Amino acid sequence: MDKKLLFVYNPKSGRALIRNKLADILDIFAAAGYEVTVFPTRAHNDARDIVAGRSDVYDLVVCSGGDGTLDEIVTGMIRSGFCTPIGYIPAGSTNDFGKSLSIPKNMVWAAENIVRGVDFPCDYGRFNKDVFVYIAAFGLFTDVSYETAQDMKNLLGHMAYLLEGMKRLSSIRTYHMKARWEGNEVEEDFIFGMITNSISVGGFKNITGKNVHLDDGVFEITLIKNPKNPMELSNIMFSLLNRDIDTNTMYCFRTARLELESEEPVAWTLDGENGGRHKKVEIQNVQRGIQIRVKGKEGD
Repeated sequence: MDKKLLFVYNPKSGRALIRNKLADILDIFAAAGYEVTVFPTRAHNDARDIVAGRSDVYDLVVCSGGDGTLDEIVTGMIRSGFCTPIGYIPAGSTNDFGKSLSIPKNMVWAAENIVRGVDFPCDYGRFNKDVFVYIAAFGLFTDVSYETAQDMKNLLGHMAYLLEGMKRLSSIRTYHMKARWEGNEVEEDFIFGMITNSISVGGFKNITGKNVHLDDGVFEITLIKNPKNPMELSNIMFSLLNRDIDTNTMYCFRTARLELESEEPVAWTLDGENGGRHKKVEIQNVQRGIQIRVKGKEGD
């Protein structure tokens, strides 16, 4: 075995199904000629720290968990100063990024995909001094994923997010912000904003836009204005889910760079995890900055 693989997994992610699949996954890696080093995570940021401090002897870094685990892996990769191809075995409740790359939901198939696939050069985002893989968001529902108990996520899946979010409809907050991009500037009261590099968010496909490409050097931006009444809010949600854009209620555009500034600190989520509170954020697309293992073409 002259190839080395670092395998980092979250044993609690999703319904902890990896416990029953771990031996099969490791067998697939070994059969492909990899010497495998295994690290189960025990606490928040374990995956980030393991990858940031890894040796450069590894030919491949594989993670299993939700999108938050993948976020930690990429953050650690960038902090290390050198990049290694990443394999992803989705095991979370929604796995938006895995869906965007057509990575199999079945863990064993995903492991087979990793040893037989090819590396896809994928964009990622810089958010001030932080990093995100596929979404940075503020406002309505964005704190749901990291305020919803893991047990509830495991039990209810998508419904956990929706039920937690529905509690907040009667007390929607607005955020007075300035947005600047490519010579444009707007100043509005927003209830929600998302900067994405994904075809799926919260389990909903195509909510980010049409003809989305994960390696084109731009993000899809959605900024929703404060609705005037409950009917307008309902129409906004319908338009967003169907991507039938109403320009009177939201801004939708693509850009490689975006600045947002607010009078008060705004809470952000990065890949479904707590991104802190900020008055000003600078977001930049790093085109093809990471390598993700995806399914190869027939005959490869």
